[in-house]
Amino acid sequence: VGNTVQFFKTGDLIWYSGSIHLPGSNAEFQVVDERIAGHRPEKLSDAEAAAIPLTALTAWESLFDRLHINPEGEEGRSLLIIGGAGGVGSIAIQLARLVPGLNVIASASRPITKDWCHNQGAHVVVDHTYLVESIHAAGLTNVDYILNCADTNGYWSSMAELISPEGRIVSIVEAREPVNLQLLMAKSASFAWENMTTRPFFGTRTLHRQHEILEELSCLVNNGSIRSTLTETLYGLSTNSLRQAHAIIESGQAIGKISVVY
Repeated sequence: VGNTVQFFKTGDLIWYSGSIHLPGSNAEFQVVDERIAGHRPEKLSDAEAAAIPLTALTAWESLFDRLHINPEGEEGRSLLIIGGAGGVGSIAIQLARLVPGLNVIASASRPITKDWCHNQGAHVVVDHTYLVESIHAAGLTNVDYILNCADTNGYWSSMAELISPEGRIVSIVEAREPVNLQLLMAKSASFAWENMTTRPFFGTRTLHRQHEILEELSCLVNNGSIRSTLTETLYGLSTNSLRQAHAIIESGQAIGKISVVY
């Protein structure tokens, strides 16, 4: 620890996602700002803990900082998570289920991913291969909030159709081409991007929030409210294991998260 560090002491077990302007994603040693790190949950293994920070910070910021969902309660309101079986979607389902009164809807397209979403706590699971029809078949006309974890361009028209008047949409997936914001105007609906690297990369005034979020997440894990979304563990810090991990992610078939232990 540096001589001005306040939150940690030498020997503390920590977890964090880091910053893209510093090297270290596939490195044995890393440097991290204490304001974006938290104390690691005691009940998790290294692999289980490593699977959480990036996706959980993204999910938390999406739900509570971008969509402005009230963690104290959203009685009668609904949230659609597109791509619920992925890393961010999986933890977003768990976090959203902690909000009293919020109806959590997740989308998936395969039996195994639909089961996964149910197991994470989704109240309703719909099929995103025909998203609008599937939402309507579930008895819903509109949803109040949408978190897109899959394809911004591919689902843009569907999101514009499904979002409630004065509803909010957030996406974590970059657009391949410009989106038509005009589709949201009649409903006075809002759209936001979420990128959890924004705070550390730009050193924003809210940078310390990532420390606070990770501390809260640690408590939620330790008390059993949130569980790790780790589904596969690879062994050895080598080019082979890293290639294997990236290949699984790039296949588009990954469920939950992968950790590399060495």
